[in-house]
Amino acid sequence: MPAPQPPSPDRIRLVVFDLAGTTIDYGSRAPAGAFTELFARHGLRATEAQARGPMGRHKRDHIRCMLQEEGLRAQWRAIAGAEWTEGDVEALFAEFVPLQLACLPEHSAVIPGVVETVAALRRRGIAIGATTGYNREMTDLALGAAARQGYAPDCSCCASEVPAGRPAPWMVFACMQKAGVYPPAAVVKVGDTVADVEEGLSAGVWSIGVARTGNLLGLSEAEAAALPVAELAPRLAAARRTLVAVGAHAVVDGVADLGSVLVDLEARLGRGERP
Repeated sequence: MPAPQPPSPDRIRLVVFDLAGTTIDYGSRAPAGAFTELFARHGLRATEAQARGPMGRHKRDHIRCMLQEEGLRAQWRAIAGAEWTEGDVEALFAEFVPLQLACLPEHSAVIPGVVETVAALRRRGIAIGATTGYNREMTDLALGAAARQGYAPDCSCCASEVPAGRPAPWMVFACMQKAGVYPPAAVVKVGDTVADVEEGLSAGVWSIGVARTGNLLGLSEAEAAALPVAELAPRLAAARRTLVAVGAHAVVDGVADLGSVLVDLEARLGRGERP
C-alpha cells in the first residue's frame, strides 16, 4: 500500500508567532536589558548591539554567542585571566534566569494590533502558535500576562523543550504537531530576529520578519514615535534589509500588518508555489 500523502495546502492553517518584539514587549526590551545587566555584574561592558546580536536564540546559546564576540571575549580574558568555558556559560545562564524573570512583568505589554489580528486569523480558521528563546518558566510568565490582555496562543513551545533552539526547526514542528497542521506550506512563522526567520526557513514554512516593533530597531513604542522620520526611516530600512537578506519571504512593520501578507501567500499557494 502506498504511503499516505500530506494534504495539498490551499490556505494558511497555522501562524506561529515569536514573543518578545513580535507579540509582546515592543522593542524586545526585557532580554536586551537582562543581558547587559548580567555581563555588567561580572565587570564586562556589553553594548546594546552586542546584547541584541544573538537575539531569538535559546538564552544559554545567546550567552555563548556573546562570549564568542571578540570584544567581550577579550574583556573576559582580561578579567578572568583565561578563556571562558562551558562551565562559565552554565553559571552565567543560571544567574541570568532570575534576572530575566524579575524584569518580564514590566515588559509584557501586548503590542498594539496583536489581539485584533489574532482574532481575525481565528475567524479564518487559522490556529495560533508561539515559539520563544525563553525557558518554560519565563514563557508561562509572559503568556500569563499576555492572556490577561487578550492574547493567548493555542499552543506554545519554548527553547528548553526541544533538542536545540533557533535556528533549528524543532519548536515550529512542535507547534505543528500540537495544532495538527501539516504540511509546512500551510504554516507561517512570524518573528523579529534573524534567528526567527532562520527558524521558519529551517522548518520549510513561510517565514515573515517583523521590523518596527522588534529587536532590530530596538526602540519602545514611545521612542519610535518620538524619533524624527528622517532618523527612523533609515533605521527601519536597515532592519528590513537584514531580514530580507537572511531569506524572509516578506517583512512587515508589525503583526497588525500581517493580513495582506497572508492573502498574498495564499495566492502563491494557489499558483502552486511553496516556501
